[in-house]
Amino acid sequence: MLQGLRSCGVFHLVRNSQWRRNRLLILCYHGISQEDEHLWRPRSYMPPDIFQQRLEILKRGGYNVLPLGEGLRQLQAGELPPRSVVITFDDGGYDFYKQAYPLVKSYAFPVTVYQTTYYSDYQKPIFNLICSYMLWKRRGTVLDKGKELGLTPPIDLRTELSRHRIVRKLVVTSEADDLTGAQKNDVAVRLAKLLDIDYEQLVAKRILQLMNAREIAQLASEGVDFQLHTHRHRTPVDEALFRKEIQDNRRRLKELTKSTTAHFCYPGGVYEAQFLPWLQAEKVVSATTCDVDLASSRSNPLLLPRFVDTSARSAIEFESWLAGVGPWLFLRKAATQSYVPEEAAK
Repeated sequence: MLQGLRSCGVFHLVRNSQWRRNRLLILCYHGISQEDEHLWRPRSYMPPDIFQQRLEILKRGGYNVLPLGEGLRQLQAGELPPRSVVITFDDGGYDFYKQAYPLVKSYAFPVTVYQTTYYSDYQKPIFNLICSYMLWKRRGTVLDKGKELGLTPPIDLRTELSRHRIVRKLVVTSEADDLTGAQKNDVAVRLAKLLDIDYEQLVAKRILQLMNAREIAQLASEGVDFQLHTHRHRTPVDEALFRKEIQDNRRRLKELTKSTTAHFCYPGGVYEAQFLPWLQAEKVVSATTCDVDLASSRSNPLLLPRFVDTSARSAIEFESWLAGVGPWLFLRKAATQSYVPEEAAK
């Protein structure tokens, strides 16, 4: 259908329409694979060649890639140039530094990174992600062990859902025991030993780690825009704790980038109505979700939609959203408010 619409000139008409000119497409990316992360989480990670293909489509299509703050200002003022787009990355993984940024830089496109900061100072893999990744590495097997980690044998690693339940068990237990980052890392080390995986090799490769302080400072000096994503990648429903996440995140980013932060992204796309006045109290002027749509002047600035680009999306689907055709065909626009394994979503 999309091929037919493009062949009939619909893409061209919508892309150059006043309707599209009055809208801003905010692209959302999470990670660009260093190795096989896109096979583990295709809804979060993308191989570098596909990401470069996306950038080439932006260039050849004559799209105006704007800095986030400038794009939002022009959107509200009704001054957007034709075919306006913003590129954002969530989390600020090391893979952005190694894989994504060199590509973005080669096209001279501005980019915003919503940077969570706790794991930038604690240089170890993110606990829940590395546990999930290592279990996926041993997918298809059933292990008759695990008691030392509080798991009940047999450990069934044959489905995404069963692996997800194991990760949840490890996360819930670590939170109940109030483990520190170092203690959680010890659990990951023990899990790697149980799975016969070389954990130190994963650490050395910086798999599922965030950019460190030096890397953030370097990219900020080169023009990368770093914005708020909470300190520990969480949004407590208690106002004081929620605002502390923003304050700690902002303080650390100020130390690293020497710039101010006024834009926010909800971790995991999870948001609640009560978050909005708390963000306003922290002088946050915009907040992006994972809800799918183009932003218009009527969009709530603290609930801005984005197009979450993934490996599962085809090039023509990506192009349809750039042109402005995609929203007309996409019925479900509200994002899932938490990670759901595919088996559970069916």
